[in-house]
Amino acid sequence: MEEQLPFLLLIAIVTMAAVLSGLFMAWLKQPPMVGYIIAGLFLGPAGIGFMPQVDAVPLIAEFGVLFLLFVIGMEISLKAFIADLRPAVLTVIGQLGVALMAMLVFGAVLNWRPEQIVLLAFVVTMSSTAVALKILEDIGELRGELGRLVVAVMIAQDIAIVPMLIIANAFDNGGTFELSTLVTVALAIAFLVGFIAFFGPKGKLHFPWQEQILGRVEMVTLVALLVCCTLAVITGVAGMSPAYGAFVAGLIIGKTTLRAEAIRAMEPIQGVLMVCFFVAIGLLLDVGFIMANLGLVSVFVLGALLLKSVANILILRLAGLDWSTAYQAGLIMGQIGEFSFVLAAVGLANGVLDPVGYKLAISVVVLSLLFSPIWTQAVKHAHDATEQGFGSLRMAFFPGAIGIAREKSSHDVEPTAADVTKQREREET
Repeated sequence: MEEQLPFLLLIAIVTMAAVLSGLFMAWLKQPPMVGYIIAGLFLGPAGIGFMPQVDAVPLIAEFGVLFLLFVIGMEISLKAFIADLRPAVLTVIGQLGVALMAMLVFGAVLNWRPEQIVLLAFVVTMSSTAVALKILEDIGELRGELGRLVVAVMIAQDIAIVPMLIIANAFDNGGTFELSTLVTVALAIAFLVGFIAFFGPKGKLHFPWQEQILGRVEMVTLVALLVCCTLAVITGVAGMSPAYGAFVAGLIIGKTTLRAEAIRAMEPIQGVLMVCFFVAIGLLLDVGFIMANLGLVSVFVLGALLLKSVANILILRLAGLDWSTAYQAGLIMGQIGEFSFVLAAVGLANGVLDPVGYKLAISVVVLSLLFSPIWTQAVKHAHDATEQGFGSLRMAFFPGAIGIAREKSSHDVEPTAADVTKQREREET
């Protein structure tokens, strides 16, 4: 026990720092995950050096993404997603196309291999669901037309991560890519499309033996874990990513009467894993690398934020959205997301990214998320400007040019997470 005490004490201190930092960011009305990253950065080699070992990061990432996709699958409202299916799918396809073109340019300059270009395009395409939902909640649009559109695009990205992970895992050392991988990806996408088309319009399905399961938290948790791990094993053995099986398991449970209780049972487990994951990302951030390559990192960060935002706006306009909605939604989805960490880790493990490329990817993603509070304020100003009928970027980003903002009524109440959950339940039924 004496040998375990220092390790347990270390874990307790890291957890305490992460929770306090997350609570502080929540108090500032910012995503708590930014606080988790800052805690890892402060405690890691780049900070005070309290937590120098980060060997468990890949394992934490695998567990985190497995259960994150499982919970996301359960939470998806297929009916609501189908309603905004066309603009959501077109937006994600357009985002991936723009990312591929941008990475082709950088790849030509920096002499990247084709598999590096594809993987980094995947990394840049993903947006942060947590940041997007927080911005929508802050501006009071979570349940409005803007919120429904952004959530639909986030769902489409979450679905797209499944074939992305399959392709990323198919890149072996040396970057080989076989035709069988394309067949696997096609089958995976076909199954998801068929599942959504068939079960989306239907109501809740009866879960077997639900009378013995519902109302008992431990039974709901065990059954949810059993379904998740069983499908993860099946798809893993079949040559697909275990994360794909976890996502399908979430979709299946999400269409049954077990959905509401399973979400409540699994979210604490997934939340703990996400705290560990983002703390580990903070530990991985190499400040020395950023300072030594400040120009390159700055170009990538600013380029990703600005290019993604402008591209999103143009893509949404081409998809048929009005200027105001496209403008605000494009800014909200301008940052790089959580799944990008996982894609970068897979690339490092498979030899697609060398340590330098991996550090560059991690630095860009982390700084993109750390800048999210500033970006959130910009989106708020953009929202205020469009609410008053101003369409120019200058008026949107400089509050002094907007004038006196329209005062909110004291009776206006922003939707809470519980309200959103209830709304989703009503949509499903």
